[in-house]
Amino acid sequence: MKKYKVTLDAEERAYLLGLIAAGKASALKLARARILLKADAGPEGPAWPDASIAEAVEVDVTTVERVRQRFVEEGLEAALDRKKQARPSRERKLDGAAEARLVAPACSDPPRGRAAWTLQLLADKLVELRVVESISDETVRQVLKKTNSSRG
Repeated sequence: MKKYKVTLDAEERAYLLGLIAAGKASALKLARARILLKADAGPEGPAWPDASIAEAVEVDVTTVERVRQRFVEEGLEAALDRKKQARPSRERKLDGAAEARLVAPACSDPPRGRAAWTLQLLADKLVELRVVESISDETVRQVLKKTNSSRG
C-alpha cells in the first residue's frame, strides 16, 4: 500500500486538466500535473502504479513519489511548483544599505585624475570605506546594472 495516496477533488482535477490543455506552464509543472492526474485514487482517477506513471510521463519513479508526498503534505500548488530554497546557496555580498553606499560614489564626481569611475575603483572604494572586506568588480557591475541609475 502506498504511503502517500493522491485523491483529487473535482475542482483540482479540472484545474490540472485545464493547465495541461492550455500548455502554457513550464514543462516541469505540466509533468507534475500529469503525474497527479495519473496517480489520482479518487472516484474519477485511474490510480496508476508509480512505475507506469514514471514511464508514461518520462520521469524517474522517485520523482513520482516526491510529487505524491508534496501533494499530500503541502497541497496542490506546492506539488506543482519548484521547491523554494530554505536558504540561498551563497549569501549576498551587498545588502540594501551597502548598495546605497556603492551608488553614492558612482553618481558623484570621479577621483582626481580620472574621467570616470571604473568598476575596479568603485570596488576599491567599498573596501576603503569598510563596507565589505573584499568585492569583485563583477559584483559591482551587477549591482549597478540592477539600480537603473545613470552614472553619467
